[in-house]
Amino acid sequence: MRSKKFVVSLIAVPALALASCTSGGVSGDGDEGDLVDGKTFTMALGLDPGAIDPAMTVLSSARFLGQFIYARLIEPDDDGGAIPALAEKWDIDATTAVFTLREGITCEDGSALSATAVADNINFIADPAHQSPLLGLNVQPGTVAKADDTTRTVTVTSGAPDAFLLLNVGSVPIACASGLEDRDLLAEGKAGTGMFKLVEAVTNDHYTLERREDYTWGPGDWDPDQKGLPDEVVIRIIPNETTAANLLISGDVNAATIAGAERDRLDQQDLFSAAPLTPFGQFHFNQSAGRPTADETVRRALVQAQDLGKLRKVLTGSRGAVPTSMVTMSPDPCDIDTVKGNIPAYDVAAANAALDAAGWTKGSDGIRAKDGKKLKLTMIYLNTVGETMAATAELAQQEWKKVGVEVELRGVDLTQLGETLFGTGDWDISAGQVGAGIPSKLVPFFAGPVPPAGTNFSHVDNPEYKALATKAATKVGAAGCEDWAAAEVALFKAVDVVTYADSGFPTYGKGARFEPSDVGVNPMSIRMYE
Repeated sequence: MRSKKFVVSLIAVPALALASCTSGGVSGDGDEGDLVDGKTFTMALGLDPGAIDPAMTVLSSARFLGQFIYARLIEPDDDGGAIPALAEKWDIDATTAVFTLREGITCEDGSALSATAVADNINFIADPAHQSPLLGLNVQPGTVAKADDTTRTVTVTSGAPDAFLLLNVGSVPIACASGLEDRDLLAEGKAGTGMFKLVEAVTNDHYTLERREDYTWGPGDWDPDQKGLPDEVVIRIIPNETTAANLLISGDVNAATIAGAERDRLDQQDLFSAAPLTPFGQFHFNQSAGRPTADETVRRALVQAQDLGKLRKVLTGSRGAVPTSMVTMSPDPCDIDTVKGNIPAYDVAAANAALDAAGWTKGSDGIRAKDGKKLKLTMIYLNTVGETMAATAELAQQEWKKVGVEVELRGVDLTQLGETLFGTGDWDISAGQVGAGIPSKLVPFFAGPVPPAGTNFSHVDNPEYKALATKAATKVGAAGCEDWAAAEVALFKAVDVVTYADSGFPTYGKGARFEPSDVGVNPMSIRMYE
């Protein structure tokens, strides 16, 4: 099984969200024997998904669960292309896509999925009044979708040129008409078009799904009668990685993604595992008016004060890799190193000199101040991805204090991270991860509208990035990769974002094998073993 790249925890997706060109491997034979039917696949998930409405969330846990329930027009392949899913074929350029649906697609209630319903999914996202976080990510503002139910075709006219229109619009999770009419159903994970239907949901405990016997529109030449497909999937909410590891070893769960020290123990168990590289170490800076980090000089000094290699070692337990790009997930069509030489180097003397020149002078307590205001910053980080994140934040805090910057640390879960970045705006430095598999998906985070109208949570205003991204968007697929790479370099040069560590977050399996998807385990790849 070839491994793809995926992000365990995203701000959005691109993440939250939402994900290096070097993929991790699949390893371990485990104790699996023969493929077997009729089994239940149980997986530990660290965060409750909350509302599941696929057009209204970019949180990784919700998207992970949603992929079991809501199918897509296409599925990305390992080489940056696409294979048929709900759509059997398509005709596409940078502004227009015509999808032809397969025959016989039904909703979980047995009703037929119409081309009109597919178009309505896309048009809902395109309407800014709905404030879908997928607007600007999968669907460009101003996009219009029209349907012909007789020919089963959906014609999508993008509101702006989109180099990856097929992968972006084609990856929109599709819900049935009943859910579009009553979105409360979608929040509950109903009205699905996918391989499974949700039959029980207990918040912060478990979610149970049953495989649909009528599901025949899996990717490519899907065989619904193939051996080893699970009849049932149970997603258990288990925030504690030690508990998850114990349950995996005992066989009470079949899969768990482990980020922390429990990996050492599980690596001794000869379990099956898929460990693709994912973004892990990043700094984002709040550039809204009045924030010290709105000043590029301050941002640059903050980065120069840090030995990013040391941070990477602590964060990843020496397992991490130096990133090569903000594009870290499959399908990653460009494969260009944009990081090397473009992020400020470790230079404490330069950091001190820059802060001095910017008017931030050290007081008797060693903390800098300017115009009577001390240089006190708030850094938020995820406290749900292993203990090393807190240790890394504390190390960064100590190094910043040496140059006269006082940093308050605030550990948050993924929901709180989203509320802070896209709601309250009460932060200066964020260690949350943004990952993407397509460079165009980064644009809303670094050039789009700011919250609440958009997802540019750092309030980045980088004209060079905007111009290069706009130019790249007119070139279909890989033809624009050089421009996309130059755009990303512009972000690093302005210290709008810093990426310093990728890490392989293995998903371990016992009694089951699977492939990763862009948001976790690919439901259609799960096979059960004796």
